[in-house]
Amino acid sequence: MRCAPPANKPLPQEFANCRPYLLGEMRLLTRVRVLVALGALGFEHAWRAAAETRGLPNSPRPTFGHGVEYALGQAGRPLFLLGSYHPSQQNTFTGRLTEAMLDVVFSRARELLP
Repeated sequence: MRCAPPANKPLPQEFANCRPYLLGEMRLLTRVRVLVALGALGFEHAWRAAAETRGLPNSPRPTFGHGVEYALGQAGRPLFLLGSYHPSQQNTFTGRLTEAMLDVVFSRARELLP
């Protein structure tokens, strides 16, 4: 989602309203090799959009975690989905997500690029 909803908790209807835009962007980004999803909700919706727009099977569904990595699609040219805790104040102020942890995820994303 591109905006922070009230109480920072998007409702299912808000995701449904934004879904056509996400799918449209995914269809346009044909050369994308790596997606970094911020937070569990971002991870879930990025995976769903990638599966739908690239004709991937709907299961098995990847499990979110910080630093997880999944290769989706073709073995010769997969789309990599990386998960990271969301860089919200709740996560950064408590130390659940540190700058070093985020650096590791983005370093890995660079390594996966051709």
